[in-house]
Amino acid sequence: MITPVAFNRTLEGKSNAHLIRFSDGRDYVVKFFQTGFEKTLANEWVAYCLARYLGLPVPYARLVEIPQEFSTHVPELAQMNVTQFQFASIYVPECLDGHQVPTIGSITNHEILAAIIVFDYWLSNRDRTRKNILLHEEEPDHYHLWMIDQAEIFGSYNWNLTEIENLPTEIMKSATHQIMASFIEEEQEFFEQIELIQTLPIHLIEEVVALIPEDWEVTREERKAMVSTLVTRRKKVLPEIMHLFIRKIYRPLQVKEN
Repeated sequence: MITPVAFNRTLEGKSNAHLIRFSDGRDYVVKFFQTGFEKTLANEWVAYCLARYLGLPVPYARLVEIPQEFSTHVPELAQMNVTQFQFASIYVPECLDGHQVPTIGSITNHEILAAIIVFDYWLSNRDRTRKNILLHEEEPDHYHLWMIDQAEIFGSYNWNLTEIENLPTEIMKSATHQIMASFIEEEQEFFEQIELIQTLPIHLIEEVVALIPEDWEVTREERKAMVSTLVTRRKKVLPEIMHLFIRKIYRPLQVKEN
């Protein structure tokens, strides 16, 4: 397993993320377990594994250990409740977030945009803001899009059993989803992704959830609820809500563009 070698800086935002250089020579965005945000790491892990399986544009991530002898010499980390494992994703350099790019000429990986939107609705990610996409300019006004920060899937970074079993089923207010939708060429792309999600093996979902580290304090009942919610939403909720999204968001955007 890679080990931390240098602390770079604390990153903006509420998710307690820090940029750390590891022994493989790469910089990682590392999120630590913190009180009040108890489900952040589990959310990130589950979303990342499923996104990678589906081929979505998420930076490579892994579980890492931050030894006490490292954290005690870093003031920003010294007072933290450092669990055995933290969630770390590769830092993608030379990118801007959605707020920093006022106009986008084109998105070079536009074929994956419908899949991101469907994914967010499946996992009930209510935090797909402009800060939670990264844009890498490959040529003037042409950007590759990365999706980052899945800390608030299941509706929250500190959901409980009652909340996860009663997630919203309406269209989310997301300017970022609208931006992405404006670059989606065919509405059939939404339905293809729904079908793909519905064919994911249940055992895969169960395995991803089972691999959540024990010290992230996700109970057995909560793990069962995560699996049950994902299976139920993909069958009963996702098709209906995406039909609504297409009718109320996607189609009006296409009319406006044309």
